[in-house]
Amino acid sequence: MKPNKIKQIMREGGLAIVSHVGFADPAVIEIIASAGFDGAFIDMEHSMFDLQTVGEMIRVADLCDITPVVRVPDENPKTILRLLDMGAQGIQVPHIAGAEGARKAVEAIRYPPLGDRGGAGSSRAAGYGSVPWLEHMRTSNEEILLIVMTEDKQGLAEIAEIAAVDGVDLIALGPTDIGAALGMTEPGDPRLKQTFEELAAKVKAVGKAGVYIPVNHAACRFTPQDLLKMGVNYSSVAPAPPTIVLNALKASAKNIREEAAKAVRV
Repeated sequence: MKPNKIKQIMREGGLAIVSHVGFADPAVIEIIASAGFDGAFIDMEHSMFDLQTVGEMIRVADLCDITPVVRVPDENPKTILRLLDMGAQGIQVPHIAGAEGARKAVEAIRYPPLGDRGGAGSSRAAGYGSVPWLEHMRTSNEEILLIVMTEDKQGLAEIAEIAAVDGVDLIALGPTDIGAALGMTEPGDPRLKQTFEELAAKVKAVGKAGVYIPVNHAACRFTPQDLLKMGVNYSSVAPAPPTIVLNALKASAKNIREEAAKAVRV
């Protein structure tokens, strides 16, 4: 597997940024790459994307030299395996069940001895058989980005234990779900920001996994400078393309109707 652009940036101490895809069209991946993002966040949890569409998105991301990160709908290792064999360079697992859930995610994503991922030498990820098998196993274990999402009270209570699990690269902290779990649903609640800072510090103290927090999220706003100061080297950027298109179309329609109203009054 070729070097993971996101992991390279993280290792260098920078801030890798990804954009949500939103539309079920691989062309959006090309647009994201042209816009200058480091990766594309392909969400199968909150979308109707099928495996064939996701496979084409992964292919386009690979050709555009950005990292395809797929959020799976659940922790099913069979689904994860199919995405990895397609060439996904990042897997994000939602709602993991504490440290034990993190260990199961590692088992599904890493080849032995780190995990229990099944092998297929003819897969796209293995270059359709052109890559020596041991090299494919080694580079996959090194370059695939594993993100586990900690979104409930159990996961938050065990965050240090999760951060200590070998094979976990990032722990994702989602402001919306964590805020709901902790009863801090008011946008900009200072208690939520403080909670995120404390959680990031706990992960950093372990010294293994990193933290993923969205930049400029409406529920809990952190600037790029804030994130880097907290030791965060990976972030997603909102709004997603459908929201961007909606807002642009609403503004266009509003402007045209206002101009038309002026013409009628004249």
